[in-house]
Amino acid sequence: MTNYHVTLEAAWLVRDVETADDAIGVAISEAGKRLNPKKLDFVEVDVGTTYCPACSEPFGSVFIAANTALVGLVLEMKVFDAESDEHASRIAKSVIGKALTDVPLNVVDVEAFD
Repeated sequence: MTNYHVTLEAAWLVRDVETADDAIGVAISEAGKRLNPKKLDFVEVDVGTTYCPACSEPFGSVFIAANTALVGLVLEMKVFDAESDEHASRIAKSVIGKALTDVPLNVVDVEAFD
């Protein structure tokens, strides 16, 4: 059995915001509020990174239109004693998905560690 560090990406919708910084703050706060009651405080939440298609410069994954933002969040957790990287990703999606119902999740990276 191997230990894995799993990174997931989540699409978070935030309404009634005017700036990207406000949208990021609200998204991270709301995600934390939904994770903490389930005792998932070991899940790290941060804003994702998107690269500009024109200049390839990185920027925060936030898109705002009509005071509604779509924020790309990165959720990271460690999975212990998984059979494979696929098994670890299924465990992470299951654990986080139970707390963040109706939030699209996508596996970004799975790395084994000692």
